[in-house]
Amino acid sequence: MANQQKKESAQVQPEDATILSLVLQSLGVSDYDPKVVQQLLEFAHRYTTDVFQDALIYAEHASKTDIDLEDIQLAIQGRVNHSFTTPPPKEFLLELAEEKNKTPLPLIPEKYGNRLPADKYCLTGLNFSIAPNVS
Repeated sequence: MANQQKKESAQVQPEDATILSLVLQSLGVSDYDPKVVQQLLEFAHRYTTDVFQDALIYAEHASKTDIDLEDIQLAIQGRVNHSFTTPPPKEFLLELAEEKNKTPLPLIPEKYGNRLPADKYCLTGLNFSIAPNVS
């Protein structure tokens, strides 16, 4: 029954969504929310639109009437350099986690109710003083 619903929804999808679904299946992703395909389509559309807008700006700066391959390559390179970052190496993250986990967490007090910080850090504490009536 679920496979039949997936097939019916795949037939209703636009061609780009079908291609993205096939890419996900080829990567071994079989169980995903249908909104994932929509999010990937939105990301791809926004990314390509931004690249072409940047390429148009580069072409106008070079006094060209048409966008050529160099403009697109420069736009992609600019996007990659400023939009995407590579994650730190796994070894570095493990060292950082080990160092951070050396200090134990504080013990939980045996009090019930809301645990609030000291009064001077709370908005519920008094932040004014009343001057006595001097006559």
